[in-house]
Amino acid sequence: MTEKEKMRSGKLYDANYDKELEAERLACKALCQAYNQLPVQQLEERKTMLKKILGKTGESIHIEPLFWCDYGCLIEVGENFYANHGLVILDGGGVKFGDNVFIAPCCGFHTAGHPIDFARRNRGLEYAYPITVGDNVWFGAGVQVMPGVTIGSNVVIGGGSVVVKDIPDNSVAVGNPCKVIRPITEEDEHRCWDR
Repeated sequence: MTEKEKMRSGKLYDANYDKELEAERLACKALCQAYNQLPVQQLEERKTMLKKILGKTGESIHIEPLFWCDYGCLIEVGENFYANHGLVILDGGGVKFGDNVFIAPCCGFHTAGHPIDFARRNRGLEYAYPITVGDNVWFGAGVQVMPGVTIGSNVVIGGGSVVVKDIPDNSVAVGNPCKVIRPITEEDEHRCWDR
């Protein structure tokens, strides 16, 4: 089994010293670097470049620079996807976003993790578990989503949250660790966000 096959199947794999994975990451990071250097007014060129970086996209996608990912081809985004500045996606385990996903600045989606023991960690071993995000999800600024998390549809994740466990549909969740604080109700359609 290759290191890439191990990565895609959730097993420990050599992330640091495997030449195939290193070459794929470097190629993707070169594309991200080129994307980040495009003039912000060149919206069509930016969209075309995103479609080259990402594995699968809807038609309406927009990511503000700076944007970085590891492989790109393991990221799927649905229609009407928007991410603000500073998005990082470590996509070795695969990341899938539904439709109408909005991401505030400085958010990260991290499928990669490392063993707790230093011996295996120092050998460059890591694991990658997929992240799945449903439709109609809003991530506040600075949210970090950890390996293996599934976030349902119609969800708001409050700014600064660290999401380490699954979040169900129709929820407002916040905190470190992120927890559901209340359901989203019909009443929310009739009021503005307040403290």
